[in-house]
Amino acid sequence: MTHKFSSHHPRIDASFNAHHPCVRICRAVLVVAILLIMLTPSFGYAQSAPASRIEISGTWRGVLGTGAVKLHLVLTITRLDNGEYAGQLNSVDQGAVLPVDSITVQDRKLRFEVKSVAGIYEGVLSESGAEIKGTWVQARVPAQPLSFEHSETSPATANAPKPEAGPETRPFTFPLSVVVPIPPRAFKADGKMHLVYELHVVNMFQWSCTLTGVEIVSSDSAHRSLAKFAGSALEGMIERPGQTVPQKSKLEPGTQAVVFLWVTLDRAEDVPQMVRHQLRAKLGSYAEELTVETAPLAVGSGVAVIAPPLKGDHWASANGPSNISVHRRALIPIDGRAVIAQRFAIDWVRIGDDGNTHHGDPLDNKNYYAYGSEALAVADGIVTEVKDGIPANVPNSRAGPITLENVGGNHVVLDIGNGNYAFYAHLQANSIRVKPGDKVRRGQVLGLVGNTGNSSEPHLHFHIANADSLLGAEGLPYAFPSFEIEGRGQGWKPTEAKGPAEKHIMEMPLQDVVVRFP
Repeated sequence: MTHKFSSHHPRIDASFNAHHPCVRICRAVLVVAILLIMLTPSFGYAQSAPASRIEISGTWRGVLGTGAVKLHLVLTITRLDNGEYAGQLNSVDQGAVLPVDSITVQDRKLRFEVKSVAGIYEGVLSESGAEIKGTWVQARVPAQPLSFEHSETSPATANAPKPEAGPETRPFTFPLSVVVPIPPRAFKADGKMHLVYELHVVNMFQWSCTLTGVEIVSSDSAHRSLAKFAGSALEGMIERPGQTVPQKSKLEPGTQAVVFLWVTLDRAEDVPQMVRHQLRAKLGSYAEELTVETAPLAVGSGVAVIAPPLKGDHWASANGPSNISVHRRALIPIDGRAVIAQRFAIDWVRIGDDGNTHHGDPLDNKNYYAYGSEALAVADGIVTEVKDGIPANVPNSRAGPITLENVGGNHVVLDIGNGNYAFYAHLQANSIRVKPGDKVRRGQVLGLVGNTGNSSEPHLHFHIANADSLLGAEGLPYAFPSFEIEGRGQGWKPTEAKGPAEKHIMEMPLQDVVVRFP
């Protein structure tokens, strides 16, 4: 539950997410949060790389920053069977792993993006192929030198394929088991409709199996294709819980992958009642690609319509809904079941006219524009849980070790009916004005925005889920009756606004927009 709009140390910050609930991105470098976090839409991750180009696959190690704010980074690049590159960047000191996007290499020039933290790296490979010297640039952060050294003897052979085993004849059935833990519920955001859910995929055969393509089609007579993912785009949508592997789409026998799907449709009329999934896979050394179409999956409709949890302007949706948000990929096992309570969570931070989240001393919570703002009941409801008494953090540090008991800091949970629960995290100690069992009215003040628990600076972590549990529930989409988008992107400043704010009706904000609430 940290956010990612401003920070003053070159580091990747982990907060409320898969292992902590809230995330944010430090300004001086990358910044990621992990519990209210843990992985938006356009899935263009890499470009094809001609065989004639320098091979960059393998593991690269680098250091960003100096002294106390030094970050040790491990960059892993994999060349897929189709020639595209995929990768990930591990901030070792913070335990944060970020997907690397749009990897290109031409001659000896390497470029990649880390979209989740709005970062870009450009470097040049040395003649020996053992070092890359370049520059890291992040939104609202001065460019910083960053070099990587190859940890393998030979970059060209770092990912040399091993001989594969496989069946000699066509298998009688498709090798992968595919389960959807919670069906999608269509919602509107940014003028379009969206379906957001996951495929849990297990290789049931004794040979390795590579998932090469996923297509979502309508389960009706038209059999319309809604979205297709393959190559590096698909690779960037896959996570391997508990494993670090060079190619996430390749499953060894008995292993599991989670495919994080985000399907965007132009109109409400385009949303089908049911969908099917057409999967393609390569089984070991067997030459033919295998395909399967899954059983139909119902698409839910109707979301909770709620009032905003805050008032006023300049509220930025850090780590908001997107397929690369840390919240999106915060898959956490709670009470023996892995769920994503933060699937649509937002870390609401407030920005000033200069685009920063604070003024003056960055180590003083009172200097943050969000600090002390009133957190409001989004609907009539009943208070089911209150946590108070957790001390404030100094920005960019924690008051103590993070546990399941204090990860959300001082917080309130509301039962707002129809299986919807509203969760407010990181409130100020002794500011909470309700207790369990209280009936509250829409717009009632619940407490004040603070910086407690797994939080890097003052902000409000907010999400809706389907059960009365901090993390042991599935996150649900919702809609605000109205709000205005003042600007977009981490680098946007209120002083740079061009034209009137965009009014949105019956929608949910997506990641990195700056909102004015009525």
